[in-house]
Amino acid sequence: MTKRANPTVVTRLRNGLEVRLKPIHTAPIVSSWIWYRVGSRNEVPGGTGLSHFVEHMLFNGTPQFPSGSIERIVSRDGGISNAFTWLDWTAYFETMPADRIDLALRIEADRMTNSIFDPKHVERERTTIISEREGHENEPTFRLAEEIQAAAFRVNGYHHEVIGDMHDLNTITRSDLYDHYRSHYVPSNAVLAVVGDFSVRPMLDLIRELFGDIPRTPKPAFQARPEPPQTGERRIILEGPGETAFLKVGFRVPPARDPDFIALTMLGSVLAGAVSLNFFAGGISNKTSRLYRALVEGEVAAGVRAGMAATIDPYLYVIHVTLLPHRTPEDALSILDDELKRILDEPVEMDELTKALKQARALFAYSSESITNQGFWTGFSEMFADGAWSDSYLERLGAVSAEDVQDVARKYIIPSKRIVGMYQPTDGAKRG
Repeated sequence: MTKRANPTVVTRLRNGLEVRLKPIHTAPIVSSWIWYRVGSRNEVPGGTGLSHFVEHMLFNGTPQFPSGSIERIVSRDGGISNAFTWLDWTAYFETMPADRIDLALRIEADRMTNSIFDPKHVERERTTIISEREGHENEPTFRLAEEIQAAAFRVNGYHHEVIGDMHDLNTITRSDLYDHYRSHYVPSNAVLAVVGDFSVRPMLDLIRELFGDIPRTPKPAFQARPEPPQTGERRIILEGPGETAFLKVGFRVPPARDPDFIALTMLGSVLAGAVSLNFFAGGISNKTSRLYRALVEGEVAAGVRAGMAATIDPYLYVIHVTLLPHRTPEDALSILDDELKRILDEPVEMDELTKALKQARALFAYSSESITNQGFWTGFSEMFADGAWSDSYLERLGAVSAEDVQDVARKYIIPSKRIVGMYQPTDGAKRG
């Protein structure tokens, strides 16, 4: 067992479960997170959406905790719980009064091995997820994002949305779900992070008692499928209902472990404002960013935002623009190109870089305020790197220079590495 400077205690049970404990005695609260290294990246055509579907099923009961009981008993004891499926991972958490955290850990140890997958519940969740997918399909922004993802990733598992394709949602079987669960929900494929008001030794004893007897099984086999290099710009034009046009541009960027990722984070803060990697964090104003001033204050767009995910494989830095009436995606793309050319040609001024760094640091601080958010950070970076990645995040941000920002812009923010998506509405007045 090793003790980290932050002060996170890290150990591993004999069955392979990684345990990360971070005592924080600011309030009588504890947040426990269990992370599984499985997400949409691990799926293949015919089984897209499996990981998200399994996440739904794990709220449908075990012999010890029948269907519908988990949220009720957690709430009854003053806690909150939720779960998320993403590209590279699936996570479950409970934040409880400190003297009731044993309930949360019992729930997670139990449903790691004893979830039932009743056929009636499978069909109920299938209906729920299909309805969710249908709702997304009514949103132009979802349809455009899905088309860009499919165009960007033709080989890699990132090519489909986390929710899965409609055909697969209709045809996935109970056996498909259960096999996915049994293959991936094993201690050797999981990280348990516990943060809050507890003492390390009793907490570790409790975790060993609840999780230690789960049999050790090998990590699931996975064959990564690297995406071939992109050799030129790809463009997508969608038409559909609505009165608002959208522009979405995705640039190919490296995975989170790559040294360029941090400089790209600073570039993103300059271009469109700081964005948190924490799924719980709110945003901060981007009104001083270059793209806001050029597009929104320039009366071309109603809004602009951008962001980049921390992933295992190379992914995308995506800029999303919501157009004003009578302005077109081409109008926005022309202005965007002018701003990108400016950053390629002229180094970022120190005052602007300092402001971008302050915003990024502030957002990281805001996203770390609560015990629940601390729980998130304690396990999150283990899904694509290691704990040192998040521990050193702010230090590495502060080391980025104006030259670093310009270097990564010249390396990644170029037409041959982008996918351009335009949504043209068919309703309302003629545009242009």
